[in-house]
Amino acid sequence: MAEKFIKHTGLVVPLDAANVDTDAIIPKQFLQKVTRTGFGAHLFNDWRFLDEKGQQPNPDFVLNFPQYQGASILLARENFGCGSSREHAPWALTDYGFKVVIAPSFADIFYGNSFNNQLLPVKLSDAEVDETVCAGESQSGDPFRRGSGSARGESGRENLSLYHRCLPPPLHDERSGQYWAYLAARRRHCRL
Repeated sequence: MAEKFIKHTGLVVPLDAANVDTDAIIPKQFLQKVTRTGFGAHLFNDWRFLDEKGQQPNPDFVLNFPQYQGASILLARENFGCGSSREHAPWALTDYGFKVVIAPSFADIFYGNSFNNQLLPVKLSDAEVDETVCAGESQSGDPFRRGSGSARGESGRENLSLYHRCLPPPLHDERSGQYWAYLAARRRHCRL
């Protein structure tokens, strides 16, 4: 299971593709297991590799570029995670090492599954995604903060409604006083 977190700053890899479906994220032939581990090796398998066995890397696919090794934030275009309702897709992304996915929109089921699996989906406008691509290599996955490289304005507030599922215990329990105290402190600090 992925580790819960409050804020994440990491290397951003731009996947300049819209309508990335769950079969592209983790192809069906790798869905034999019910445990959440081992799927990262097959993430974007048909795009990352030139052969069926996944042994010959595709030098033209962005996840194989040396400068993006160790990236933990995936930047994509609209309708990310569309297609079959497949919880294995967030499993593959987190097992590979991603903690945040930024896109203008997500398929509804993928969006919910992401929160349930400690993968933070951040919605930004097309213009904000373009700006993030141009901003540099390191960005923040902090849904409370307004400003460069994070969820801003109304899109940031939309992420807050389910964000508590990504928080470490006891902060993830919205019934706990610690959860509400933490949110109040973050809102004061970030001037939301």
